Amino acid sequence: MAPAIGRDIPIWIRNTFAPEKPGTLICAQPQSAQPVKGITSIDNVALVNLEGAGMIGVPGTAHRLFGALREENISVILISQGSSEHSICCAIPAAQAARATVVIERAFARELADGQIQSVDVTGELAILAVVGDGMAGMPGVAGKVFNSLGTANVNVRAIAQGASERNISVVVEGSQATRALRAVHAGFYLSPHTLSIGLVGPGTVGKVLLDQLASQHERLKRQFHIDLRVRGIMSSKTMKLAEQSIPLERWREQIGEGAVTADYAKFFGHLKVDHLPHTVIIDCTASQDVANRYRDWLAAGVHVITPNKKANSGALAYYESLREARRQSGAHYLYEATVGAGLPVIQTLRDLRETGDDIASIEGIFSGTLAYLFNVYDGTTAFSAIVRDAKQRGYTEPDPRDDLSGTDVARKLIILAREMGLKLELGDVRVESLVPDDLTGGSSDEFLAQLPRYDEQMAKRFNAAKARGRVLRYVGSITAAGEANVGLVELEAKHAFANIALTDNVVRYSTSRYCDNPLIVQGPGAGPAVTAGGVFSDLLRLATFLGARL
Repeated sequence: MAPAIGRDIPIWIRNTFAPEKPGTLICAQPQSAQPVKGITSIDNVALVNLEGAGMIGVPGTAHRLFGALREENISVILISQGSSEHSICCAIPAAQAARATVVIERAFARELADGQIQSVDVTGELAILAVVGDGMAGMPGVAGKVFNSLGTANVNVRAIAQGASERNISVVVEGSQATRALRAVHAGFYLSPHTLSIGLVGPGTVGKVLLDQLASQHERLKRQFHIDLRVRGIMSSKTMKLAEQSIPLERWREQIGEGAVTADYAKFFGHLKVDHLPHTVIIDCTASQDVANRYRDWLAAGVHVITPNKKANSGALAYYESLREARRQSGAHYLYEATVGAGLPVIQTLRDLRETGDDIASIEGIFSGTLAYLFNVYDGTTAFSAIVRDAKQRGYTEPDPRDDLSGTDVARKLIILAREMGLKLELGDVRVESLVPDDLTGGSSDEFLAQLPRYDEQMAKRFNAAKARGRVLRYVGSITAAGEANVGLVELEAKHAFANIALTDNVVRYSTSRYCDNPLIVQGPGAGPAVTAGGVFSDLLRLATFLGARL
């Protein structure tokens, strides 16, 4: 290249396998909208670190170090020294590491013996990542974007070097993380898509709808926003389907049956979390306690978790707090908006209120789409048991309606909100009024429905008594700042906000210091596969923005 550079002759680099592509132009006065022109890596690198308090303020230390390496024809690729002068490190070819150790220890034998230099450390199996571009000079934020991209990809930086020209930033990383680092920084500067390695657990009622939603939007997200959502694994309770690149989402139903193997969480996790993809996320669309019990290990390993499963956040307080600690330590994201209110912004609204300094006095609402439907439809003319049976046939209830009528699901949602408020409550601290008669808690679902008419008269009496007072019945959950949590059937004025909702709507009312005279209300469909999957999808896109994508 030197003769061309000396005569100011531009150089074009083209791909012989794709000659129609524009290629790369090397010239004296480049014109580019991108500040970064190239990102590359050098493998098989070792890092030499000379460290000691006796080096501080002593002239000639660097000269002796690099002179000793020069005499042995050892090439120095990168140099880094802090202003404290307490240490000097340099990167060299890994093949020369052993020889470099002997040379440096011989050159500084006296200082090592006297304790002026504490150690000569040589670390192998590293790589150098270099970000290069003429447009980087004088542009604030380039280095920040490099290190943010590496940080969100959970890549540790061992050493840093940047010249005064600002046209090159080089970092030393683990060799096993080089590809991941390269892709993360490449995507950080929008030179390639932000790629997420996704595993979905539970392709059932909600999971299959989510996969269909991803299939319908995958190409648009990649084209418009450079987000590459690669579903590389789908696991059910018994089998799993793994793909090296991505399962074709438009044909996921057919694909999941082809080449499926026995479900194995360790193999599933190992397949998803690979070094060549910068970000891994597991989406749990089950209601399984067993899956929820794995969140802590996943988060601790730097894998992001998204879920509508309420079991983890409403389970034992100690486990819930361990999830938060694992997330903080690893930097992974844990998103669970769909655990309360499906696609409604219930948790995000609560966080916004708290983080902006508002004091939450109480939260109350109708948190069950099933129970909202039952008491919206029940008018005393049709037996309550008949409405329950009809709701089950329409798919509005769980396979066993007692899971809804017991109030446990509402109590779990209340605990999730209470903990978001900063309250340290356990599920047992919630006072729950179950609508399941004590003698009908056992037996099958069909047996329960067959025996439920025996209690229609009791429900009719409560309905008529409330009607006589100009009120309606609604199943409500409430939590106060003092930690009082209640779930049960209450009478409300006919003009109350909770008395006028549509079918399966959820409605949540926040009473705060700011919203005291007129509480803040969030209302909308809070049940159903489509809206729940939509809430999970929103969390996935929110994760993508946290990792650097622009929507």
